[in-house]
Amino acid sequence: MMFDPTIFENLKVAMENHVYDLDNVTGQIEVTNRKDRLEMSVMSREFALEFNLVNQKEVSAEIILLASLKDLAAEILETPIVNPGCTLLIRFYKPIINVTLECRQIQTLVQRIWNQEIEPTQTLSFTYGEANNLYDNQIEIKFNRQINEDQMADIPELVDHVMQTLLALNRI
Repeated sequence: MMFDPTIFENLKVAMENHVYDLDNVTGQIEVTNRKDRLEMSVMSREFALEFNLVNQKEVSAEIILLASLKDLAAEILETPIVNPGCTLLIRFYKPIINVTLECRQIQTLVQRIWNQEIEPTQTLSFTYGEANNLYDNQIEIKFNRQINEDQMADIPELVDHVMQTLLALNRI
């Protein structure tokens, strides 16, 4: 029997190839973390690549691809009426000092680059007891639909948007 890769596997390989080309071939980014998980308790998959622009290590980006058991089962069992796919998340990590000002600037910037309808979620955290008044801001972009192989050709544009966002976030 021949192994037929899932939508998740195909998207993962395409995403991985494109991002690693920016690291190894063009030298624009540095990949700093890679996750490829199979969560046995719920039979889900997660793939993530985290990276930053070369010489701009303060802000990083993470592209995350998720597939639940329901997504994988619908595809493998060829369930009628169900359009199988994966969930895509983009996260940016940036330290900030002025919460009110910088969060507003980040909100405007992300909506301008990605789409006015996309509402990024900003989650702030800090280390108690540290006197530097520095907050870690996790900026997350969720898309309102799943993706599949039909969006494979959009990966270069998606990664380009991530790169534009990284450049702009480094200026704030």
